[in-house]
Amino acid sequence: MNAPTPKALAAVILAAGKGTRMRSDTHKVLHPIGGRPMLMHLMSSLEALAPERRVVVVGDKAEQLRAALSGTDVRLAVQDPQLGTGHAVLQAADALDGFAGTVLILFGDVPLLSAESMGRLVDAVAKDNGPAIAVLGFRPPQPGAYGRIIAQADGTIDRMVEAKDATPEDLAVTLCNSGLMAVRGELLFPLLRGIGNANAASEYYLPDIVMLAADAGHRSIVLEGSADEVIGVNSRAELAEAEALFQARRRSEVMASGVTLVAPETVFFAHDTQIGRDSIVEPFVMFGSGVRTGDGVTIRAHSHIEGAEIGAGADIGPFARLRPGTILGEKAKIGNFVETKKAVFGPGAKANHLSYLGDAEIGAGANIGAGTITCNYDGFQKARTVIGNGAFIGSNSALVAPVAIGDGAIVGAGSTVTRDVEADALCLTRAEQIERPGWAARFRSAMTARKDKR
Repeated sequence: MNAPTPKALAAVILAAGKGTRMRSDTHKVLHPIGGRPMLMHLMSSLEALAPERRVVVVGDKAEQLRAALSGTDVRLAVQDPQLGTGHAVLQAADALDGFAGTVLILFGDVPLLSAESMGRLVDAVAKDNGPAIAVLGFRPPQPGAYGRIIAQADGTIDRMVEAKDATPEDLAVTLCNSGLMAVRGELLFPLLRGIGNANAASEYYLPDIVMLAADAGHRSIVLEGSADEVIGVNSRAELAEAEALFQARRRSEVMASGVTLVAPETVFFAHDTQIGRDSIVEPFVMFGSGVRTGDGVTIRAHSHIEGAEIGAGADIGPFARLRPGTILGEKAKIGNFVETKKAVFGPGAKANHLSYLGDAEIGAGANIGAGTITCNYDGFQKARTVIGNGAFIGSNSALVAPVAIGDGAIVGAGSTVTRDVEADALCLTRAEQIERPGWAARFRSAMTARKDKR
């Protein structure tokens, strides 16, 4: 195998913590933001840098991470016991054996870090005569318990100190340590092996390598980034904060792409939502994963859409629910209180009111009347309903699958259809209407007389 180039990149992601403040049976880094686990947000951003190796350091609930990363080329390193962040990175030594390049150190519970910020760290270290270590710093509104970075005007780091060990003068500094850094690979593990644990927590702190590097004559620098990017998630409240930041970012991106959000703060996107330009999204719309729309789509208020493909010019809602497997053709219409699941609508097909359409194929220009349902489940298995082009299904009809309605056929209102209907036929299954003149008046008179005798 060819030796890696000096500018090759490896990434070590720390995810060994117990996450006790989450109070969850799910590993902390697998809690979702925008419908995607935090760890996978980080992995997605990292992909833009094309790292040669990726190592995730695991500990508590390691089996969950192993399952989440199965089928990838990510290597796992186990930290047991957990003795601090420096000790955690050291566990990746075997996985990075023989690697020569830059090592990017990330945290699995810092999901909003952008590829651009990662790249700034890597580029700084990879430059000829660049620093040995580049640390990402930030200035939060409340520095609190964050470690501080004492640096010169050019970014050269003089000292880094954990808040627990800081003096009052140190705590007055507002430049904080995110813990994220890029390090020359040939220096990383020798430096890590030199860390001591003579501190308030008796832990091996990763930032201590900066001072060890300085003692060995190597310069380290700090690059400032956004506090929003380096938010760490350790509790449900912080998870909600990260979700809010993610949503704000996505809303801005969607509007910048040419989409109107009538009330942006009320619309929630998944990580992979794609909305076509000149579309309009009204208030209180929720997108689950796997939604993609064409241009000029209108999504009306209080609709919930997940796993759906929506053609150009389609009109949805209000109060519509599109479930996974829904495909809408151009200018299709899904109206209020209509639910679809694995339903394919041809161009111009309409279901305007109060219907459930599951496991169905609905032809171009077909009209589905209010209250119509496809009876797709018999208690044991699902079956499919096919409705032809231009068919008209009258209100309050039940289509008992498997059943096919031919092109241009008409199903009368209130019908329960259990057999196929041929093209251009009229299908009526309701009972014949019977009328008895004067019966209602006689009934009321008899009942009134009976009541008066009591």
